[in-house]
Amino acid sequence: MSPVLPELPFALEEFGPDGTWTYTDGVLTGRAGARQDRFVPPGGDTLEPASDAPRLLGAVPEGDFRLTARVTVGFEAAFDAGVLYLHVGEREWAKLCLELSPERPTVCTVVTRGRSDDVNSFEVDGATCWLRLSRIGGAFAFHASADGEKWTFVRVFTLGTARERAAARAGFLVQSPTGEGCDVTFDHISYRSGGPADLRDGS
Repeated sequence: MSPVLPELPFALEEFGPDGTWTYTDGVLTGRAGARQDRFVPPGGDTLEPASDAPRLLGAVPEGDFRLTARVTVGFEAAFDAGVLYLHVGEREWAKLCLELSPERPTVCTVVTRGRSDDVNSFEVDGATCWLRLSRIGGAFAFHASADGEKWTFVRVFTLGTARERAAARAGFLVQSPTGEGCDVTFDHISYRSGGPADLRDGS
């Protein structure tokens, strides 16, 4: 696929396994292979992920921003997910997921600082949800929405040093940790400069 999406002011680069990424008429599609995930178990004996997952990322411009997409997941197995992904360093990254967790579609987040945490936020109806990743000064924020209009606050956090945060990469990830693979589409993709005015007022 082209490394440039017209909705984004930065080029994208593939990382991890082949995600068979395609982009047509405003719709980005990726496929996770069997048992592909990006997660460092918090209680494990290693700081390295047991496996990796297809990622499509680009270096975001300096300053605050909002990256938004409507995500639809072809759920087949527990923890299949479509993800907005933030990469600050090899051991500093975060995921905002629409995930089958493990039986109901759920908005979940992972923030990794050497090891990953794992938080379920709320269940959603169906296989589609809007997700938004923002940078606000020295912090990042996750929001989710049923309609792309009213946003529910999910999480605010920071990662890395000021220099690493300024050089962050953001984009898309697909995963299928326990299954044989799943297809994910991202549409209504948008990038806007400036963060949300208020994290908790639905804007």
